Amino acid sequence: MWWGSLSGRRAGKWANPRIAARLSIIAVLAALTAGCFRPMYAEQADGSPALRDRLMGVELLPIDKPNGSPDARIGVTLRNALAFKLYGSATGAPPTHQLQIRFTTNRSSLMLDPNTALPSNEQYGINASYQLIEVATGKTVLNATTFSRTSYDIPGQLQRFARARAYRDAEDRAAQQIAENINTRLAAFFYAGT
Repeated sequence: MWWGSLSGRRAGKWANPRIAARLSIIAVLAALTAGCFRPMYAEQADGSPALRDRLMGVELLPIDKPNGSPDARIGVTLRNALAFKLYGSATGAPPTHQLQIRFTTNRSSLMLDPNTALPSNEQYGINASYQLIEVATGKTVLNATTFSRTSYDIPGQLQRFARARAYRDAEDRAAQQIAENINTRLAAFFYAGT
């Protein structure tokens, strides 16, 4: 029967010494590197503070933007998103570090309608720089930048509310991405020390 000869060929393929040697090398390498990995958010066995405890010691300084401006709303959104990622709530533990964030925003048209020469797709961006300052010494221990770009469609020039809502959603998505980038960089700093 045809399936009998097929199963014989498959068994012969796995019995090939080269394939068996490659599989055994892969298994040995996997076993050797298994002890190298350690979860970032796990409790430390040596008694040092866990990463979660270190992140809770970061105080978020207010973002300096004029009250009532569009950037002030984005600053509040960014600060709230970062507080939730760092603490899981609005406040953390007693501060060991302070985080100062500065950002600028930009908006550009990506596509123009050929009939009306009005934009049909736009991009919203945030460029942020941040400093992590150690409270005990007042020394800046981390100075970094990050950015986020989000695009949004404009459904038509007559739908002004849809355009305004799409723009606001793009602002919120960009602020969330900046918060995620900063949280990841702070976690790497506290985990690896660099």
